[in-house]
Amino acid sequence: MDLLDAHGQAMDVFHRAVHGVGRDDWGSPTPCPDWSVRDLVNHLVVEQMWVPDLLAGRTVAELGDRFDGDQLGADPVRTWDESSRAARAAWLEPGAAERSVHLSYGDETAAEYGWQMTTDLAVHGWDLATATGRDADIPDELAEALLAYVEPQLAAWSGSGMFADPVPVPGDAPAATRLVGLLGRQP
Repeated sequence: MDLLDAHGQAMDVFHRAVHGVGRDDWGSPTPCPDWSVRDLVNHLVVEQMWVPDLLAGRTVAELGDRFDGDQLGADPVRTWDESSRAARAAWLEPGAAERSVHLSYGDETAAEYGWQMTTDLAVHGWDLATATGRDADIPDELAEALLAYVEPQLAAWSGSGMFADPVPVPGDAPAATRLVGLLGRQP
């Protein structure tokens, strides 16, 4: 699956989940330890806010603490819509996925950064939907593409704190179930 297609589908997964958050859900817990629904949405909003600047060649040091703290304001859904629209537009600029980006851990290909973002959008979309009692509906093709991206890196990520230890799931489970289980979620 092409990165930009995968990114678009993953963004749709998270977008649907955000738009499914009820007025009383913002303080609810999520499958991510210590994160409420609001914390989780803020995490993804902040990630989207970084995208246009990073794809434009700016460094983390140049941007400083601009995106620290709660960025959601009084209308979290609108803030998500605006930040995700700007991020998606930056990804769709000609040649964006072929660039290099300056991340907190060093320089990286934009394609690798894109797959990281795509994984986060899909899996946190699942987290958010689960927290609010909805189905995330991660498309099979997207889940299979993310499994192909994640599986070779899992050993390197182990112990990093990025994800909990894998949760065993049946080998014949749907791709989305295998993906979230691999990344430490109880499907």
